Amino acid sequence: MIIKYKIHEVSEYINWIYFFHAWGFQPRFAAIADIHGCDSCRASWLAGFPEEDRAKAAEAMQLYKDANRMLNQLDEDFEIKSVVKLCEANSDGDNLIIDGVTFPLLRQQAKKREGGPFLCLSDFVRPLSSGIKDTVGAFATSIDADMEGLFEKDPYKHIIVQALSDRLAEAATEKMHEYVRKEVWGYAKDENLSMKDLMVEKYQGIRPAVGYPSLPDQSVNFLLDEVLDMKQIGIKLTENGAMYPHASVCGLMFSHPASQYFAIGKIGEDQLADYAQRRGKTVEEMKKFLAANLQ
Repeated sequence: MIIKYKIHEVSEYINWIYFFHAWGFQPRFAAIADIHGCDSCRASWLAGFPEEDRAKAAEAMQLYKDANRMLNQLDEDFEIKSVVKLCEANSDGDNLIIDGVTFPLLRQQAKKREGGPFLCLSDFVRPLSSGIKDTVGAFATSIDADMEGLFEKDPYKHIIVQALSDRLAEAATEKMHEYVRKEVWGYAKDENLSMKDLMVEKYQGIRPAVGYPSLPDQSVNFLLDEVLDMKQIGIKLTENGAMYPHASVCGLMFSHPASQYFAIGKIGEDQLADYAQRRGKTVEEMKKFLAANLQ
């Protein structure tokens, strides 16, 4: 299934904290996005800062205005696309089998102070030995590739477009995931969350993206591509599994009520060797993709 969004359809799903972070602003300055558009509201927001911070707050206010002007401009010519597939799936140890494609996964291994379980994403899917099929969602979202080349001779506008492109890909993914939960998959038909609730992930289920802490191996993109055929929405993979356009995101969706986000953290040589074998790669090859997770 391919879903297409115009810019204005996903703009309310933008997490502005990360947009402002890209410009070096602390989260408190991103609160300008929550202020109504009237001049008195903005003036009141500005006056709420200590005098030494008001110049920075005024800068954030202007940046937010410019970003919204850019969104309106982009809305005329560009859209964002997602490809989504609900797949038959089962877990098999630390592997997931998704539509017949085996996804080797990593499990937490570093000792925990709180003594909790050592998690793997396969824990949230019914085991193959049960004989009962489960469901896992796969997705990829990308901006229009032409957006990334806009305003190359105007550094300020170019950086705004770059920062907005990343946020728009994430925003479209947020909207898509909400639609999948409530209508396509339908396991959360009665979900009724505010935008703030969505931003802090109060919904049931998770959607770990490739490259994030619970799914750190970028080469998993090749496996996802087998399931999704990402070129349908214009995504190309480099030889190292990086996505182009750069403002793209892909990953898996889980519905289990107990599913949660977590970080794999550091793994030992034993798990690295086992994982490489399950991936059909050499240990040296996998070291390139898991350098941050090696002890």
